[in-house]
Amino acid sequence: MSDDTMKIEDYLAKGGVLSAPENVPPRYRGELMRLMASFVDSELAGSAGFADAINFAPGIAARIAASRITLEKADHAGRVLAVMGSFGTDEARYQSAHDWAARLPRDADLGTARRGGDMRLSVFHYPITGWVDAVVMNVLQGLAAGVQMTELTRVSYAPLAEVFREIAPREARHVELGLDGLKEIAARAEGRAEARAALAYWRPRVAASFGIAGSDRFDMLRRFGLRHAPNEELLARWEALATAHLAACNL
Repeated sequence: MSDDTMKIEDYLAKGGVLSAPENVPPRYRGELMRLMASFVDSELAGSAGFADAINFAPGIAARIAASRITLEKADHAGRVLAVMGSFGTDEARYQSAHDWAARLPRDADLGTARRGGDMRLSVFHYPITGWVDAVVMNVLQGLAAGVQMTELTRVSYAPLAEVFREIAPREARHVELGLDGLKEIAARAEGRAEARAALAYWRPRVAASFGIAGSDRFDMLRRFGLRHAPNEELLARWEALATAHLAACNL
């Protein structure tokens, strides 16, 4: 490792930020690209998977909400992919490299594993089967995304952090739309029963998206300023948020 690389890593460990591709050392670049690819792939897969929910929607307002989420997730992917493009990624080729709508069987159990050659979170490999299923998944995964945004908006690569700060309020709005829909569903006994079944399916799968506790890579990512809180802390925050919001929905 060169002296310049060591100086940059010391700088990052003390809270410094980088602002251009030419300032980024190779190992940092690899981890930054991995982080961005995971986000882009998850948003593209999330948008593709949620598109079907538009036709599951029970009314016009619900269709508009599902359409908005589908559109904005694709837009968020595009914004982060543009940052990847500044590092030399072929953006057009990247977008068509995988079948973002591809899903595994409903009863698959991936845990934290990734499949299919892309970097989407494991939760985006599972299919959505109806409107209630879509709403529950959106709420749980949206709350998880909100927790993850507390990390992403502080990453040490300044142009990416700025993009995430622009994205974060829209991701939060997706959760609000989901909670509005979930409250309507849970107002009926039949809806509550269906929602609870969906919660039993999605909750462990969303939890798995936080990764393993005691990750060996966390210390390195923290030194790079790409992570701040460990997986288990983020998972605990999400569990508390999910429990509180579901209780407010009588679930």
